[in-house]
Amino acid sequence: MADTDIPEVRKLPENKENSFRKRCDDIQCAFFSHFSKAPDFFARAPGRVNLIGEHIDYCGYGVLPMAIEQDILVGVSISDKPNLHLRNTDESFSAFSCPVDDYTIDKSKPEWQHYFLCGFRGIVEHMKISSPCGMKVVLDGTIPPSSGLSSSSALVCCAALATLHANKLTLSKTELAEVCAKCERYIGTEGGGMDQSISFLAKAGTAKYIKFNPLRAVDVTLPDGAVFVIASSLVEANKAATAHFNTRVVECRLATQVMAHVKLLPWREFRTLRQLQQRLNATLPDMVALTVEWLHEGSYTKQEICKLLEVTAEELNEASMSPNTLHVQEFKLRDRAMHVYEEADRVHRFKEIAETGASTGTTLKDLGSLMIESHASCRELYECSCQALDNLVQACIGAGAYGSRLTGAGWGGCTVSLVPEANLKSFLSKVQELYYGQDLTLFAKFEAAHALFPTKPSAGAAIYTY
Repeated sequence: MADTDIPEVRKLPENKENSFRKRCDDIQCAFFSHFSKAPDFFARAPGRVNLIGEHIDYCGYGVLPMAIEQDILVGVSISDKPNLHLRNTDESFSAFSCPVDDYTIDKSKPEWQHYFLCGFRGIVEHMKISSPCGMKVVLDGTIPPSSGLSSSSALVCCAALATLHANKLTLSKTELAEVCAKCERYIGTEGGGMDQSISFLAKAGTAKYIKFNPLRAVDVTLPDGAVFVIASSLVEANKAATAHFNTRVVECRLATQVMAHVKLLPWREFRTLRQLQQRLNATLPDMVALTVEWLHEGSYTKQEICKLLEVTAEELNEASMSPNTLHVQEFKLRDRAMHVYEEADRVHRFKEIAETGASTGTTLKDLGSLMIESHASCRELYECSCQALDNLVQACIGAGAYGSRLTGAGWGGCTVSLVPEANLKSFLSKVQELYYGQDLTLFAKFEAAHALFPTKPSAGAAIYTY
């Protein structure tokens, strides 16, 4: 394993006026306040914005995210006592302590420490650490929680990297991403791995086209002349706290299995829509046509699916459902599969245009059009948008964006917009007026939060030392 394959260990900037150095120094002050000592090292993991490719990573398809400058940053000291002591610079998050071998990850009401415990447990189990060292931790986050910018996954990744380094172990970035994707399921989220992959594999200045099974990533240089702007709907969306996200995962799985059964294939062997496409040796447009042919409009009842697959409800629960979706009785199979296959095709077209098109107005308009199509599909077929997000997308387009779409799981959170760089200042002003200024309560929240900002591709997770 080459040294470049593992997360870097970097020296903190010597300039104490550097904004990142200032944050680390502030964490050090908080560390002294809580633990009467300085941290031994810092670990950072960035959030991400998905430019296009929503809800398709867990179906096996490639996505196109970039890491953002907002991040999770922890100061860590290694303890000779087998306990974890977790503190947060935001005092609205309560302190937490537990033994390294005796804790519970609460799926029903996940709190910030449970995400840290996911990363900790994932590394301990993957590396078979019999006696993990204790850690004292102070966390500082600049990713707005429940915003769709992957604050929870960044926290899991940061905890995993800190645990690995504290125990004097190393893993490749790819293996770390895979471990973190699996261990986030301890909290009940059945994601596909995009968030964890970009957090570790990101490189400053470029987006990434990330493919799965096996995990691999390719740099995608974005055209000049435009900037991506993130805007918060100010509606929080916690995908681990509701069944919406996992219901979509199950609907895609059931769509795969019902179509496999129509084709007289052993349906229990199929878990993702990409697996089915590969077995049929079909193109993405072919799969769209087959979806229309093989799946009916509207909802399937659980009873109907059981009849089609010739199984009992208990057998279907065992083969296809997840624990927090057992109560769901209706599933929109055709719409969900249509979104996935069409969105996967949009990702390919976005990547091709970004790589081969010159930085012209036509290129940027084409990319924007794909983003607009993506949001329409999320709204109509995948039903993961909400009125606030739809209003915000319209405000961003009305303010001059080439394109705008929800980013992240949806049901709240943020939009990402492709904006002419020369018009950035007027765009920000117009969005503030069109969306945030329409409601005094919303405007008050906007004033209190960093809710509208341009961003650029950031570097991936790393360790820092003085």
